[in-house]
Amino acid sequence: MKITKQKVVLDAADLEGIAAFWSDLTGKPITHRDVDWREIAIDDTWAIAIQLAPDHEPPEWPNGRPQQIHLDLYVDDVDAAQKEVLELGGRILDEQLDDPDGGFVVYADPAGHPFCLCK
Repeated sequence: MKITKQKVVLDAADLEGIAAFWSDLTGKPITHRDVDWREIAIDDTWAIAIQLAPDHEPPEWPNGRPQQIHLDLYVDDVDAAQKEVLELGGRILDEQLDDPDGGFVVYADPAGHPFCLCK
């Protein structure tokens, strides 16, 4: 099997808001719009997609309703990236910057999807 494209698909009750958050955070435009779908092409091989899920309930990280998926995003400057995440409406869930494997901070997007910015 040869995988030619990868998509991470997130459910969200607020389709436009979550698509805008990920578009702004990645600096990439929304490249596909459908009635209940938005897609942000990161490059030719992978994309982040947001699927309308009117009854979506956000995970309660780390000990409540379980997360369904999360993204690890490796960045050069965690502090600068964190400022951008917070300005766009994300929030911090946990900081592990002293982790021996390089450190990371766990955030939630405005719909509650956990993701990490990693060193």
